[in-house]
Amino acid sequence: MKVFNCDVLVIGGGGAALRAAIAAKERYPETSVLLITKGTLGKSGTTANARSDRMAFHATLEHTLPGGPDAWKYHADDIYRIGGMVSDYDLAEILAKNSAEAFYYLDRLGVPFVKKNGLPVQFLTDGSIYPRACYTGPDTAIDIEKALLNRFLELGMPFKDHSMIYKLAVNRHGICGAFGVTEDDDVFAVNTSSIVMVTGGAGRIYKDNVFPKGATGDGYALALECGAPLVNMEFIQIGLCSRTTKLACSGSMMRAVPRFIDEEGHEFLPDYIPDDDIYDIVFQKGASWPLSYEHPSHVIDIAVFKEINAGHKVYLDFSKNPVGFDFSHLSPDNRKRYDDEIQIPGMKGNRNDNPLARLKEINPNAVQWLKSRGIDLESGQKLEIMPAAQHFQGGIKIRTNADTPIAGLFAAGECAGGQHGANRPGGNSLLDGQVFGKIAGEAAAARSQTIKPPALGSSWLERQQLHTKALKEMRSDISLSEQLDAVQQIMNRQASVMRTGDGLADALSKINKLTDIKPDMKGQSLYGYFEVKNSIMTAIAVLLSASARKESRGPHLYFNSMDDLIPLPSLPEYQHYFTVSYGQNGWHVGKGR
Repeated sequence: MKVFNCDVLVIGGGGAALRAAIAAKERYPETSVLLITKGTLGKSGTTANARSDRMAFHATLEHTLPGGPDAWKYHADDIYRIGGMVSDYDLAEILAKNSAEAFYYLDRLGVPFVKKNGLPVQFLTDGSIYPRACYTGPDTAIDIEKALLNRFLELGMPFKDHSMIYKLAVNRHGICGAFGVTEDDDVFAVNTSSIVMVTGGAGRIYKDNVFPKGATGDGYALALECGAPLVNMEFIQIGLCSRTTKLACSGSMMRAVPRFIDEEGHEFLPDYIPDDDIYDIVFQKGASWPLSYEHPSHVIDIAVFKEINAGHKVYLDFSKNPVGFDFSHLSPDNRKRYDDEIQIPGMKGNRNDNPLARLKEINPNAVQWLKSRGIDLESGQKLEIMPAAQHFQGGIKIRTNADTPIAGLFAAGECAGGQHGANRPGGNSLLDGQVFGKIAGEAAAARSQTIKPPALGSSWLERQQLHTKALKEMRSDISLSEQLDAVQQIMNRQASVMRTGDGLADALSKINKLTDIKPDMKGQSLYGYFEVKNSIMTAIAVLLSASARKESRGPHLYFNSMDDLIPLPSLPEYQHYFTVSYGQNGWHVGKGR
């Protein structure tokens, strides 16, 4: 078995992972840092593949309203307030207070943020009382990944891609190493005293998701298995996305007020929403994407979910106005917001024609972006959509140094939890990875200055060689792909837009049974085995958390019955977070603050 040695091991390859590695090396130049990622570095992971109509990076800068040295406090309050006050306020403060530094670091690296008169242009996103969203366009996240990758390569740090860590080694002092496997099933070990877990979310536990294929909850499962708790795992942001391009259909895509139709052209929103309310609710969906109990537009997500569950396909139609639509029917506030977003002036006479005319007026780039990917709205083509898992609000519970209860284990980005609550302001996800990625990298490197890892003993290595050999020899009637498909179908049906007590219990029972089934490993890879294992473990954590929260909050819509249209209300007795842990005695759900 090949053995690697490093002071700091960074597990992941997205924006938070690159920022952590860079921060460790810049703060402590003599520190040896090794980055291990499952895909191709710079090409795989969420940051390198995320897109929306205007991908946002949230930051409170010197010129950001309301101005003054304490403007960041309004940002922190927004984070905590929109999160439903079920997160850690001190982590929200850290995010907000460090947002300017995170932005200017990326700016210095050359991320091409849109500017006017030398200042970054900022727009208002859902959950914010002031405009803070900086952007480069649809590809803000990709531009950030490219800039960080260039800096990472400049620093000359080693990396090992197409490899995954499947086990953390822990002794009485904390982290002492890790074990991994390549795509070719070569098992290896890493001696290290500090690990930064930056593996992203677990969107692949859902059939409908916008995550890259490697997002199987590896970080969550690894943390659980070594004793670290997860927090807020029931809060998974789900939003309406293009089924083929995975584009988030937010912002201008909704403010153009398209028709929602099925495969037969039936416009179904009037079946769920009073006629007088439809236009404003669709318009406001642009600023309340993804799904949220706190915003009335969640009725659209419910309608789309029910139509798809009934066997229909759902499309956005930009070629015709919704029945009875006239621009004057929008509220004065919505009409003003539309006017504020006009990019092609002088077209006011056309905005009543159809949604396409409106989209071209406020975001012509979206029309061209879709056309370049085979969806020609100008020719009348419809855009098929789905409610897709988009972001995990919770994760490995961290504190102010991105530290966990396991000494030497740090976490950042989407696989960390506690900094967000039930919802988050749009643009805070990219910010989160940069702020806590830097904190985690520096903290991990600082620990490595005084605590050096002992070499993993021969007993560790021998046990893992025997374990992986036994896994390869397993035989049964169910394949890995069948196991994963079962998980995805269950989660899509019972733990997506609509959740009920009976449905969650049924889902938990079915997925628990999957843990007792050994998959057929003939012709299969260890890589695939551990991905499915991690997916199952993460799904159980989500279901346990969701079952404990018998109310609606954020993206967690809880119903008495799947036949209902109205979710149960938020309740004051649930204004706290739930933790999930796993140990020798099995699973445990706890309550915090």
